[in-house]
Amino acid sequence: MSEMNTSLSFRRAVRIAGLRCLETHRGVVLGYIPKTYRILGYNRFRCFRIDTEARVRSLRRRVFRQSYTSLRKRLLRFSMRNALNRLFHTANTVILGKPRQIRLAICCLLARGHLLIEDVPGVGKTTLAHTLANLLGLKYQRIQFTSDLLPADIVGSSIFDGNNHAFHFQPGPIFHQMILADEINRSTPKAQSALLEAMEEHQVTVEGETRSLPEPFFVIATQNPVCQIGTFPLPESQLDRFLMRISLGYPDSRSERALLKGEDRSVLLEKLPVCLQTDELVAIQDQVRSIHVSDALLDYLQALIRFGRESGHYECGLSPRAGLALLNAARAWTFIEGREAVLPEDVQAVLAPVCGHRLRPVSSGATNADVIVAPMLEQVAAV
Repeated sequence: MSEMNTSLSFRRAVRIAGLRCLETHRGVVLGYIPKTYRILGYNRFRCFRIDTEARVRSLRRRVFRQSYTSLRKRLLRFSMRNALNRLFHTANTVILGKPRQIRLAICCLLARGHLLIEDVPGVGKTTLAHTLANLLGLKYQRIQFTSDLLPADIVGSSIFDGNNHAFHFQPGPIFHQMILADEINRSTPKAQSALLEAMEEHQVTVEGETRSLPEPFFVIATQNPVCQIGTFPLPESQLDRFLMRISLGYPDSRSERALLKGEDRSVLLEKLPVCLQTDELVAIQDQVRSIHVSDALLDYLQALIRFGRESGHYECGLSPRAGLALLNAARAWTFIEGREAVLPEDVQAVLAPVCGHRLRPVSSGATNADVIVAPMLEQVAAV
């Protein structure tokens, strides 16, 4: 076979293999194939011919491996989103008429954050936490915060063993995967501070020894409105540890009718299946971190942060931790929506729950998160 025929058959074989055709000159391969491959048959100083059939076989194997890896990743994401859809559907059968709040709560969990639910008693705050724990198969513990609660009641303490004449550590309820801090603002700031290290670093230090908490670790705290009797407002440092703050509100008439006619919620909670295993949840959290964020999107996010600091609408701007929280929440929302890259709409969807409790307007005493962040959405142009 002549050099020219060899070159042509090689080009045809490369085309059959699904790769970009290479340019040839006098029967010698001179071009490139996509980034992941090296130069074929071309050296910076000299050209040489290569074995056509062996090269094509090698290219086919490489293409197959790349295609298989890409297909496997797509199937994995498809499976994860199916599991999330089952999770949303099942949760909506227990918490009626609150699909957005459920999506935000799960979004917060996927972003590895903690959730604060502020509302009046009896609207389903505790039920939501219990529902998520059952559906995710997490080890769940409820801590009822009261005015006489001590930090040792949360993190644990050393107890003297009379038989062995030694102290041994008795872990507190904080050593569970999901913690419900019920009515957190009814306890004193001293008891509230016991959660600071756990929420930020996923560890606790007791008597000079640091102990790691289980993974995943998720805190859902509920609080009553500050205007109610017997409440201690959470300090800004504690509020900043929560990725999101949401409010459930009263159900609409249709959902309330279904609630009145339906089965007792406690009975439903016992029947809930596990929709997502712990290892699957951790895998989804890892996938969320890999969601692409463009430079243009980062420009928009930084513009929002800069507006909060420099516009004069707020007493104190957003911290770097708040910026990271907004980015992580937007990534999680993007994953839930089934997209591969973050859009401005994803940032806008989570802006109120992420930033509403971190900003305090100067001119008004507004507490509604949507009202607080409205100037940011109106005056900062999206990319």
